[in-house]
Amino acid sequence: MLETKTLKEVLDLLESGEITLAEVHKDLHTAISEKNDSLNVYLTVNNAEASPSTAALKGIPIAVKDNYCTKGIRTTASSTVLDTFIPQYDSTVIAKLKAAGGSVLGKTNLDAWAHGSSTETSQYGRTLNPRNPEHLPGGSSGGSAAAVAADMAIAALGTETAGSIRQPAAWCGIVGLKPTYGRCSRYGVVPMASSTDSPGPMTKTVEDAAILLTHIAGHDKYDGTTGDQPVPDFTKAIDKPIKGMKIGYVYHDIEGLEDGNKILAEQLKTFEKLGATVEKVDALDPHYAISVYTVVQRGEVSSNLGRFDGIRYGNDRSHFGDEAKRRIMLGTYTLSKGYADQYYNTAQKVRSLYIKDYEELFKKFDVLVSLTSPGYAKKVGATDGAAMFGELEDMLLEPSSLSGLPGINVPCYRDEETNLFLGMNIVAPMWQEEKMIQVADAFEKATPWNTWRNRK
Repeated sequence: MLETKTLKEVLDLLESGEITLAEVHKDLHTAISEKNDSLNVYLTVNNAEASPSTAALKGIPIAVKDNYCTKGIRTTASSTVLDTFIPQYDSTVIAKLKAAGGSVLGKTNLDAWAHGSSTETSQYGRTLNPRNPEHLPGGSSGGSAAAVAADMAIAALGTETAGSIRQPAAWCGIVGLKPTYGRCSRYGVVPMASSTDSPGPMTKTVEDAAILLTHIAGHDKYDGTTGDQPVPDFTKAIDKPIKGMKIGYVYHDIEGLEDGNKILAEQLKTFEKLGATVEKVDALDPHYAISVYTVVQRGEVSSNLGRFDGIRYGNDRSHFGDEAKRRIMLGTYTLSKGYADQYYNTAQKVRSLYIKDYEELFKKFDVLVSLTSPGYAKKVGATDGAAMFGELEDMLLEPSSLSGLPGINVPCYRDEETNLFLGMNIVAPMWQEEKMIQVADAFEKATPWNTWRNRK
């Protein structure tokens, strides 16, 4: 039953000699063989047994979203364009993971090219939500979220462009951390929108996320967008009191959020009991971010997918799915002569307004909190005919992603009837992930919503 343990628990058990890495490996692969056929979480499983390591992660196998290049292991981005693509090198994040003693357990399903928030656009079939298989896991990192929630992984890696770590984490009732843009290298990650793509951890607890982030972050000479800020030990933010901290509750009076807002308002009382102050604030309407993200992301998608022509990588463009084709066409249109100023450049100006709005808010508050997603996980098939499904489900996250800010999802409620979760999104200023980790950890330990921390 070692697959049900948290990353910290397994590390401690390995350190004490109470278990072996071979036992961890065996229990994880047993769980995968029992559950993968029904949930469709892994596209490729690495059957090579992990070697024990004296480094920090001690050889523990980690699930990896299938848009990270992994040397010798197939990388498809859930598109049949790359069906037979086997990278000759590791992405920087994977190289860092291995250097820290981690290994690759397998490659998890996602929306094809990370285009979506459901995992239903995968050309290898949708993933189901382990909490309730009649519902979706979210996306695009739905496979990684489901792997963690189903105890088919000790921890996982995902990527976020505008919600793709935090939203599936919310829907699957796990922790998902999107770092500051540039904190983790994009080198070797199949690109989607280059100005917002952010690799990050998806885990069972906040502490586990802090552990992983400490080892995968840092400047990379192969990625000019990575920052040169030193990487702190993020685990030092664990178990720190939040007394005296100022928390801004970003309240949005939007149709469909009524129930979620009531639940979140109740949960925010936990912070006050812990000695923090909570104040409701008005932020720039997230509806504007839907348009901004759609224009910016489609434009960058059309540029990035241009390399996948069947000459340099994999199969030809006839293998693109419908969603990829739609995004390529819309992006090419918005960047075309006569329209770039009208659409793309205008979107970037509005994006700047969000950045300035956050700058003003962070002059007063340590962190900002909101719902992660407008509601619970949607039912299977919810994306049929819904062209803007992802943008609407991620609307509460798009402003912070467009602004390059770090954010973390922590479970904040479970509906007993459906076994589905709501998530709280905690956002901090750039390069200050410690603050949101500190607040998220305090909330997690003071409430009953974390499945692993509050085992019976």
